[in-house]
Amino acid sequence: MAAQTANAAAEAADDDSIAGLLERAVARHGAGELDAARALYDQVLARVPDQPDALHFLGVLHHQRGDSDAAIALIARALEQLPEHADIHNNLGNIHKERGDPVAAEASYRRAIELRPEHVDALGNLAVVLEVQGRLDDAFNAYGLLLHAAPEYARGYFLIGLFLCNHAADAEHMQQSAACLHRAWELDPRNVRALRLLGVVLYSMGQNEAAVQVYREWLERIPDDPLALHMLAACGGAQAPARAGDRYVRELFDGFASSFDEQLLHNLDYRAPQLLAEALETVLDGRGQLDILDAGCGTGLCAPLLARWAGRLEGVDLSPEMLVRARKRGGYDALVEAELTAHMRARASAFDAIVSADTLVYFGDLHEVLAAAAQALRSGGWLAFSVEALADDAAREGGVELGPSGRYRHTLGHVQHALAAAGFQDIQIHARELRKEVGRPVHGWVALGRCPD
Repeated sequence: MAAQTANAAAEAADDDSIAGLLERAVARHGAGELDAARALYDQVLARVPDQPDALHFLGVLHHQRGDSDAAIALIARALEQLPEHADIHNNLGNIHKERGDPVAAEASYRRAIELRPEHVDALGNLAVVLEVQGRLDDAFNAYGLLLHAAPEYARGYFLIGLFLCNHAADAEHMQQSAACLHRAWELDPRNVRALRLLGVVLYSMGQNEAAVQVYREWLERIPDDPLALHMLAACGGAQAPARAGDRYVRELFDGFASSFDEQLLHNLDYRAPQLLAEALETVLDGRGQLDILDAGCGTGLCAPLLARWAGRLEGVDLSPEMLVRARKRGGYDALVEAELTAHMRARASAFDAIVSADTLVYFGDLHEVLAAAAQALRSGGWLAFSVEALADDAAREGGVELGPSGRYRHTLGHVQHALAAAGFQDIQIHARELRKEVGRPVHGWVALGRCPD
């Protein structure tokens, strides 16, 4: 009897120890201490090789580190132990979604919903991947199920407001989008993306004063908020800054990073990286030998398109969260968190090519940033960039206007003059459609210039 009691006590201590290790691992994981979290998960699995929670969370960690294949294998093992765990199926769907497999993601989300019909995360994620696949009626129905299951769910109202904005067929859809975004903000005042988009939707419908009022109310709640200050100026409620401030850009893209690729590529038909690569194809040689700067690299969408020319590819961006995702995507020899103009000034004659996809839309007057690019290029080096187009007859003084999206638009004359003033030669500027916004094409310029030999 004494031996049995001792064995039971040892087993209880062992279980407590594993529970404690898991609790510490999850806490470290949540704090972003991935190395420490992995070491603790490994300790658990060394003692209990099929411990499902450790397998599940270690799989999520591997995905965060960019190894999605290992993540899927670990989570599959977890599901062998807990096949009816809805959260694990939902997280597996997230991994499939983020690695670009919406069909597999859909299957995982549907399984999670079978197991727990009110699983709001899985319902929202299912709607998103149906939208990505272009199944808009199915997506709209899934958003309806989400709001039926959770009528006070702020994120649900934001997602359906975003959906209606992206695919608006008429003014009624835009009105519905505005109503959903406003409700999302009422339910969650921290959701500044909903508030920002609400202002854009109102402005696009010609309700300028309503848009201005949105941002003024935002500033009443959070004085000096960089997003609200910038967007208030974008809607004409304050003087436009010379360029978007560093705090605005960092906070905007840190908040946007997790859904950046999904929104731009699948919902907004974002084409700027591909258009720049096509333009460079006509002027670059030296395949696999060039030093290239991806100026405003974001999540790294340009990296695979530039690989054919790059001997060394460097990325620079102000948003640390975007850089995390660029690091996961891979293809860069260096990634730097810095302001673009200052970084190029510090890298004199360092590059054979500089590529900037939809980054200079956050600069007003382009003269200073293009001069910095010329300084960072070697003789004969090429600069390629995209900006949004402003018609000459709509131009403000200087050929620049801050639009309601929060991005600057430039006339053809301004782009030509800024390139020439920086010393660029062989200038080529082509009119292109860069993306869609509130259901309409966004027209832009794709510009090339060569540093003199």
